[in-house]
Amino acid sequence: MIEVKDLSFAYSNAKVLDNISTTFAQGRIYGLLGANGVGKSTLFKLLCGLLTTKCGEINIDGYSPADRMPGFLSRIFYIPEDFEGPDLSIKNYVGGISSFYPKYDESLLNSLLNDFDIDINRKFTSLSLGQRKRAILCVALAMNTEYLLLDEPTNGLDIPAKAEFRKMVAKAMDDNRTIIISTHQVKDVENLLDHIMILDKRCVLLDKSVADIQSEYVFEVTMHRPEDALYYEEGLGGYCSISKNTAGEESRINIELLFNYINSKK
Repeated sequence: MIEVKDLSFAYSNAKVLDNISTTFAQGRIYGLLGANGVGKSTLFKLLCGLLTTKCGEINIDGYSPADRMPGFLSRIFYIPEDFEGPDLSIKNYVGGISSFYPKYDESLLNSLLNDFDIDINRKFTSLSLGQRKRAILCVALAMNTEYLLLDEPTNGLDIPAKAEFRKMVAKAMDDNRTIIISTHQVKDVENLLDHIMILDKRCVLLDKSVADIQSEYVFEVTMHRPEDALYYEEGLGGYCSISKNTAGEESRINIELLFNYINSKK
């Protein structure tokens, strides 16, 4: 489990995270949402130990990420949004890092690369943005780490590749793995998520499971403007709205609408 307690971070004099506390449990896929600059990538780097802070604590299965202990590093894999890859073939890159990941599965890597039609002998630098994203995702899943952090993983993917991405992530999940996805492309991942966290500048606006959100709210599309809606937006098909769930109904979450509603209450 990832436990974050009273975490703050600043770049020079610009505070990004302010007294953040939360947990990321095993066996769940988290959606980390927020506008640009609110600290999503910073949080990822703190969880990996790529950044350190004296304000607050992070505990991941008894490890402090800042210590960068081998036992910790073998349990986590982070794909940044701007991943470019080294001037190496995928095969040689994996050969250089796989010994650090005791659960690495070579057959799984070959299967995933085959699904994405990517040659393991191609260099990262010879691949397009979308191909690089697909290749490193295959590598990350094949390492079988307990924690997988994905920053804007669907950027650069075409529609078929996005569908394949969802299948791959769903297939990779088990009770011992935690996946955290930071994205602006919420429609690409909304069917995957078990839990949603919305960050604003310096604070957490929402930190709830999908089940709790469905229990609290009803998401509807109606022809006429709903009178009792907590929030609504007018679109081509009518009005998309969020209302209090007073009847115990279960509706499909519209994450984009939820995000706009939560931000409207600031």
